[in-house]
Parts: sequence; structure tokens; C-alpha cells
Amino acid sequence: MTVDALRTAATAPWVQSLALLCLCAAYLQGGIGKARNFAGAVAEVRSLGLAPAAPIAAATLVLQLGASALILSGWYRWAGALALAGFTVIAAFLADRFWTEAPPERQRSANAFFEHWGLVGGMLLVAWHDLGGHRAG
Repeated sequence: MTVDALRTAATAPWVQSLALLCLCAAYLQGGIGKARNFAGAVAEVRSLGLAPAAPIAAATLVLQLGASALILSGWYRWAGALALAGFTVIAAFLADRFWTEAPPERQRSANAFFEHWGLVGGMLLVAWHDLGGHRAG
């Protein structure tokens, strides 16, 4: 396969839609899961030591689904991406505090922490692209 054929395949419109869906998958799953089991979402918030738990769980659910909808629809995509990037930074520091854990749990938490940073990077790239960064330079 030639470079031109690869470029054509990789830049097909459906590839962007699939990539954005994949990037939002964790947030969609999280929001839907919280909606289906709100009591569990409240318990999760409480386990992180946050209060008031029910409003925070509701706000998290709305943020995860709402920002994903913005990204997938293209309407204020940059805003949805920045919102999820910020949320993910906060979530990583609250939920994946690997530096406080003993092995072997430390490795699992460290992996999750840095996977969250990969999502942050992806969301920042979405916002950067949507705001015209790809035309810079």
C-alpha cells in the first residue's frame, strides 16, 4: 500500500468519527453506568471523600454525557474536550493516588493514573484541532 493510499484511508471522514467515539467511550460508559446505578455513583463519590456526594455524582454524570455529546456532535467540540480534560485531571489525582499505595496495588493505580493522562492529551488535541491549532505555524 502506498503512502497516498494510507493517507486516503486514514483521513476518511468515518475515521474521525470513530476516533472521537473511542476517545469518549470511557466517559459514555461512566455516565451511562452512573445513570443506571445512581446509588452506586453516590457511593463512589463518598469513597473519594467528597461531599455532598449526590450532587457531585449528578454533576459528574451530566458532565460525562454532556461533554461527550458536544464532542461527538461537533457543536462546541472544543468546550466538551476541555471540560473532559479538566475533569480527568481532577479524577486522576482523586482516584489514582498511586504514590500513597503499597505494592502490588501501586502498579495498578500508577497505570490508571498515566492512562488518564493519555485521555487528557487526546482531549487537548481535540480542542487544539477544533480551535484551529492544526493551521498554526
